[in-house]
Amino acid sequence: MKDIINNSLIMLFLLVINSLNAQQDPSFTLYQYNMNVINPAYAGIYDYSEVNFNFRSQWVNLEGSPETQSMTLGIPINDKIGVGLSVVSDQVFVLKETDLYIDFSYRVPIASNTNLYLGLKGGGSFINIDLNALGIMNDLVFSENVNQFNPNIGIGFLLKGDNFYVNLAAPHLLKSKRYEKDGVVVTNATDKLHAYLGAGYTLSLDKNIDLRPSVMSRLVSGAPISVDLTATIDLYKTIELGVSYRLDESVSGIGLLKLADWAHFGYAYENTTTDVKNYSKGSHEVLLRFRF
Repeated sequence: MKDIINNSLIMLFLLVINSLNAQQDPSFTLYQYNMNVINPAYAGIYDYSEVNFNFRSQWVNLEGSPETQSMTLGIPINDKIGVGLSVVSDQVFVLKETDLYIDFSYRVPIASNTNLYLGLKGGGSFINIDLNALGIMNDLVFSENVNQFNPNIGIGFLLKGDNFYVNLAAPHLLKSKRYEKDGVVVTNATDKLHAYLGAGYTLSLDKNIDLRPSVMSRLVSGAPISVDLTATIDLYKTIELGVSYRLDESVSGIGLLKLADWAHFGYAYENTTTDVKNYSKGSHEVLLRFRF
């Protein structure tokens, strides 16, 4: 019985590592309100500073499911340069990763009211794998926890006009290993390049009503393309309501309440369309935004 339990834990661990190998970056539903977490070109592009806090609990009631917290800060230095900070803490089963990056953005005028922003991201990831939590004894591969730091860099591009945007980003360009052990068995997961391509448009239906369709795609080597189709309606510049569909993955409801010019509250509920729905009650995401 003990061998069966140990083998089950090993298989579970390897399945988690294998899934992370295909797609490591955490996913967000409210990405359109927190773009700097994936694209450094958004850092400080407005004439005000902005800080965002995002909290996501994925696949509620499923033990070991992803829990993600993020904080992004964007500060304009002048009409050309913006800087920012992005921190993302992501935990899945026994693996915890904390990304810490400094962001830089530079504005290049293209045409009247249209600008191209060039972004750079530099920092790295702190990786911790608590193998002791598995309770597997007398196995050299699982006898010692893993703690390491992986430096990395990223780039981003943003083309922005008065009522549209197009963005392209690769937040982690360098390959880095999340797990590697010397022993009878060697198991490792290597970060693969993530590329994000998206666009959005604002259509004024009335002086107090705006429709905002958008799309975001995520491309990862060795994994299917992930595509989010989102549409929100902004009512009286006070509240936004909308829906999002991630192809072959999930459907989400979205809301953003503008409590004041400087304080916004966002919430999303995501219901998966995959077999995970048989074991989970969906995913919750909360956003707090402050402008100053």
